Amino acid sequence: MKKTLNFNKGFIPCAIISCIIIIFGIVGMFTRGVNLGIDFKPGLIEEVRVAPPVAEVTYNGSAKVSLDLSAGQLDVVITGIGTTNETRSINFNEVTTVQALANELNKIDGVSTTVLNPSFPTTKLFLNSAVTNQLTTVKLYIYPAGTSEITTDDVRDALSSMEGISIKQLGNGADASYQIRAGVSSDGSIDVNTQINDKLYSKFGKENVAIVKTDFIGSSFSHSIVLKSVLMFVLTVVLIWVYAAVRFHWDFALGAVIALIHDTLIMMTFIIWTQMEFSTTVLAAVLTIIGYSINATVVILDRIRYNLKYMTEAKNFNDILNQSLSDTLVRSILTTVTTLFAVVALFVFTTGSIKDFSLALIVGLISGAYSSIFISSAFISACRKNWKPEYGVHHSLKAVKADE
Repeated sequence: MKKTLNFNKGFIPCAIISCIIIIFGIVGMFTRGVNLGIDFKPGLIEEVRVAPPVAEVTYNGSAKVSLDLSAGQLDVVITGIGTTNETRSINFNEVTTVQALANELNKIDGVSTTVLNPSFPTTKLFLNSAVTNQLTTVKLYIYPAGTSEITTDDVRDALSSMEGISIKQLGNGADASYQIRAGVSSDGSIDVNTQINDKLYSKFGKENVAIVKTDFIGSSFSHSIVLKSVLMFVLTVVLIWVYAAVRFHWDFALGAVIALIHDTLIMMTFIIWTQMEFSTTVLAAVLTIIGYSINATVVILDRIRYNLKYMTEAKNFNDILNQSLSDTLVRSILTTVTTLFAVVALFVFTTGSIKDFSLALIVGLISGAYSSIFISSAFISACRKNWKPEYGVHHSLKAVKADE
């Protein structure tokens, strides 16, 4: 027979410890603040590629000539007074190499194309979005995808003197591009963009750096993300409370919700005092723990409900709680430990935002197992401190056993 542990003796001490940790987190909120990632504040997102150009295109004439490179073709738009307004499309199914493309461009009056890599396929070309696509006496470079020889560390080293910069690699190997994120003030986005580009140009050479795209996140948009994140969390908790109230009882449901809020506050305390960047990835970890914690709590609540019916000799509610927690203890520990194996592996073998995600999960998993046993159960115990077994149920169950 399994030994029944007296978990109720730890309810008050654990509640006190949790309150101290949460208060510590609230103090940290006002003294240190939350290190918000650029997903939650105004910022700049820029995607860059670093590769030597394959061609240089210039134009010397009275018309306006611009290039538009889209999937499968290059459009040459010619406009201006005294010229025939037209668009010439060069299909890459027919023009397959840079040399062949240059030959077609050079047929346009005033256009001169210098080829640097004649055999490179046209299907992998792109333009620098940071430079106007209108041809002038200034060179317009055409860049090749799939030729990068740098790494994320190289880009990070180029921007090491700037604070608040995060870098993410998109793609693998020679096809890699790099997403650079930087938090900025409402009026400083252009200055930060210029600083980033200047440092990249200095490190890799201006002609070798191509800006794939640049996006600015305004303050109103970042505030909207914060508001939606809070709303999502509140809605999640409310729906969980409704589910638990329908399936169990109001005090069971409220105990489960208190455990969820407890886990969230513990995670936030850890995030605040370690100054971990609070990004959408970390938010995903918080929501993941909410789902994990409620699952562990529901298993315990289901066992409590079962024992309420069949522990006919129980004299007080804590006896039922202790038995239920003892019945589910091994399951709770094994589930948490096996999940921790995978999360710890993520933490050890990854970097960047995934490492933060896994670290937040580690804290949340431990807190979730703890709160399911001690926090939600402590609240339910307090609500049912005057609980008495129902005589009718007690008597009828005894009669059933006697008949058996």
